[in-house]
Amino acid sequence: MDSITSAHLGGGYCNSKTTYSRFLTREVKIGNIPMGAHHPIRIQSMTTVDTMDTLGSVEQTIKMVDAGCEYVRITAPSIKEAENLANIKNELRKRGYDVPLVADIHFTPNAAEVAARIVEKVRVNPGNYADKKKFDQIDYTDIAYQAELDRIYKKFAPLVKICKEYGTAMRIGTNHGSLSDRIMSRYGDTPEGMVESALEFIRICEDLNYYNLVVSMKSSNPQVMVQAYRLLVEKMVAENMNYPLHLGVTEAGDGEDGRIKSAVGIGTLLEDGLGDTVRVSLTEEPEKEAPVAIALVNRYAKREKQIQEVPQREILRLTNEITTKPYEAKEVNAFIGGSLVPRVVVDISKKNLKDPFILTDVGYKYDAVLDKYHMGDQSVDFVYLADGLPSFTMPGNLKQLYNYGTWVNLANKTNIHPVYRLQEFVAAEHKDPVLNLVHISNDDLAGDSFSQLPMDETVVFVLETNHLHGMADQRQFFANLQEIGLDNPVIIKRSYPKEEFSGPMGDVMSPEEPISKIQLYAATDLGALLIDGLGSGIWIDSEATPTDKLSSVSFGILQATRSRISKTEYISCPSCGRTLFDLQETTQMVRSRTNHLKGLKIAIMGCIVNGPGEMADADYGYVGAGPDKITLYRSKEVVKRNVSSARALDELIEIIKSDGLWVEEGSI
Repeated sequence: MDSITSAHLGGGYCNSKTTYSRFLTREVKIGNIPMGAHHPIRIQSMTTVDTMDTLGSVEQTIKMVDAGCEYVRITAPSIKEAENLANIKNELRKRGYDVPLVADIHFTPNAAEVAARIVEKVRVNPGNYADKKKFDQIDYTDIAYQAELDRIYKKFAPLVKICKEYGTAMRIGTNHGSLSDRIMSRYGDTPEGMVESALEFIRICEDLNYYNLVVSMKSSNPQVMVQAYRLLVEKMVAENMNYPLHLGVTEAGDGEDGRIKSAVGIGTLLEDGLGDTVRVSLTEEPEKEAPVAIALVNRYAKREKQIQEVPQREILRLTNEITTKPYEAKEVNAFIGGSLVPRVVVDISKKNLKDPFILTDVGYKYDAVLDKYHMGDQSVDFVYLADGLPSFTMPGNLKQLYNYGTWVNLANKTNIHPVYRLQEFVAAEHKDPVLNLVHISNDDLAGDSFSQLPMDETVVFVLETNHLHGMADQRQFFANLQEIGLDNPVIIKRSYPKEEFSGPMGDVMSPEEPISKIQLYAATDLGALLIDGLGSGIWIDSEATPTDKLSSVSFGILQATRSRISKTEYISCPSCGRTLFDLQETTQMVRSRTNHLKGLKIAIMGCIVNGPGEMADADYGYVGAGPDKITLYRSKEVVKRNVSSARALDELIEIIKSDGLWVEEGSI
């Protein structure tokens, strides 16, 4: 087996890294495509049609491959589907597509053993391959726990031996939603439990001298997913392992929400140099997943090339802390910081400042008849006007930001605050007694201007970066502030020039490409900090992006990182051959009647595989139980079984009403 040392982690591990380098994993071959080691990050997706539909599976696979997918995963819930994988493979080859296939196995080891003789890779879920999940709490003695591991060894070993004989790769894919009762009883519903679930199976493989492995740690909660992968790497290093990592946020959903949630999880890990293959799980047609994954991955392929061509600038580091700690900011005059939710800043300086209706884009709807504004849950907190002066009266609860040179000359400064460059603030004679925003970068901490900075209770930093590895530079800023002993609130600002959005997202050009890219890039750069407890506000600057999109992306990132809840959250799986209803249609139907229930998490799952587990992270669940049958959950508890799909949504709403959590639309 290949050896690994801490040097493979790029000078620190995961959320303490200040240089960009990939975690060096061993090479694994999936058919004729190698992954891991120094190979490019690969793209995977999954079919959604019934596996017994050979032509349907083939046609969908071809669409996915043409969209940029390199491996295609197909579910095999029983032996008959596993056997049909041979027909799918033969038909693909007839059409000139020699794409590696991945068999997705959950509850049926015998199907896995059949599939392993046919496909290039088998995915098994440790939580339900040889274990069960009934949410039973079991008090194991060490002897009893070892007996369970011995039982799993006997059940799992035949598959390992077949894979070894046929040269078939294996993904040991832990899902947060399907941790077994055995793991839950000993480790709880934790990233540690997810990691140990996979390591138990990896140790069996290594005992049988089988190393052709890929590992994943998926969750519908990006924060749990990120923590699990980071811990997995730490544990693998400790046990002299370096298996390739497959990244994915499961049940991410659709549209903007699905893209942002995926980027928060996947992008954060890619920033840390982790990941050898990526699957973006969207509740959409499967061929739409690959371009999104490619757009995420291409940033790092480009970055690696830039690093080779131009030496990296050193990121200023004042502390030798090996992990990033959450940054506890003080509260500034009930505006920002402390226990307050992160604030949203949007630039409207280039809008028509004679028209009050422009504020609709930032969540303030103007009623011309009553001459008043209506707020919503996604109304921004600050608007930046630079040096432009509006000719209409602003909403009373919308704070306005002006460049210092303009602010200082305003007669009425009520609800209006200045923004300074660092040197400008040091030299300024006039300061706001309430709130002063100061642009700063991590590099500035070593400069003369910062050493002369007059600190007081009103200062809020606007953190910028121009480093190639900007997220790490901004992350280090927080560690440096902690080292200095400051606790001023920090608004994280990222600017995306138009040229950042040149070229197609992936292999497929999209008319919404700049919007899609801002969703992915901003969710990665800002989400990676928020997910670690860093930042009291966000400010996305992008000339190529409409103002309303900047606003919705900002709130979407805060929602995905669970740092500010402003809407209903949907945990919806991307569908597969096990799905028992039209997930896209059902998700839209549920959303249409519940999307005003701010703060609720509703899971919409096509089948039982991860349903009950992901229900534990959701308030309510809508899960396929059979043809035209839905089982409804409250958290992980079944409330109603086998409800007709025609009545299921009404029944779900009645459950929400009985819990006292329903509000009529428009009454919030």
